[in-house]
Amino acid sequence: MATSNVLSSRTATLRVKDGCLLGVSVYPNFRYNATGGGGRGHATLVKGEAKTVVYQVHFDAGALYIPPLDTSTTKILGLPLPPFLRIAIQPLSLHGSLDVDTGRVELDFDAEFKFTVGTIYAAPPLRVTTTLTTENSNGMIRSGRGTRRNQEGTCKLVGVARVPRVKEVFLDNFLMLPTDALAELEAELVLE
Repeated sequence: MATSNVLSSRTATLRVKDGCLLGVSVYPNFRYNATGGGGRGHATLVKGEAKTVVYQVHFDAGALYIPPLDTSTTKILGLPLPPFLRIAIQPLSLHGSLDVDTGRVELDFDAEFKFTVGTIYAAPPLRVTTTLTTENSNGMIRSGRGTRRNQEGTCKLVGVARVPRVKEVFLDNFLMLPTDALAELEAELVLE
């Protein structure tokens, strides 16, 4: 990229698409349609030399939207999630770097996952912190491989997080906490 075309500040737009995977512990992965998820943020140039253009990107957590895992967005073993199960995702922070020339993306992600069974059970929030990357992400029992961002902004972001116990007997035992959680997100990250 020619450095003469580099802007010091830009708008960053993240769009998450269909074809995502989420997994926890030793259970089968969820197929997840996150279409409509994402948000807008800002990108600030931190390195703009010949052949190296790197932006720091930051998204306002309050402006991020991540669709819940429910019967309309999620399948496990090819079947929709039962209608009474729901996992809401509340982003707390999303920020990191984008190397425009290599396509490498690293985004630190922090969120709470809130699992409910109708109105009869609401689990304590699961705090998930990971780096969503276009590179490899490895945990103790889970791993994923990302795909670098192309010129159109398309990429696959992956992250493995170590999820701690929540000190609630049912959920700790059911999910075998602490354990790994995997996210594989088909996404677009566009600078405007």
